[in-house]
Amino acid sequence: MSPSPEPMRIVRAKDGHVEVDGAFDAFAGHILLRASFLSVPSLDGRSIRLPLGMGRSWENEQATWAAQMLATARYPVRLDPSLDTRLAPPARLSGPARPPAMATQARPT
Repeated sequence: MSPSPEPMRIVRAKDGHVEVDGAFDAFAGHILLRASFLSVPSLDGRSIRLPLGMGRSWENEQATWAAQMLATARYPVRLDPSLDTRLAPPARLSGPARPPAMATQARPT
């Protein structure tokens, strides 16, 4: 099973709560549950968000942790910079870095 190429987005909505936008599979859903996100009914079906009233610093920490776990599991994820608690947030899409392609193979020693 390969993750969706469309990145998930973890953002703070206009009403102040932290939510996840984008498609995800069951495994990504379990990762989000592990990071304290809730699956709640909405007009569009179901939405994934953090519990309300836990404080902005806690929400930021949980959102950063969720983004790190998703990236470690090779899911493309974008974290809203206002939620990122790391010292130097990445300026690009998170995910595993791929080594550059080699034109020739190194000789065995």
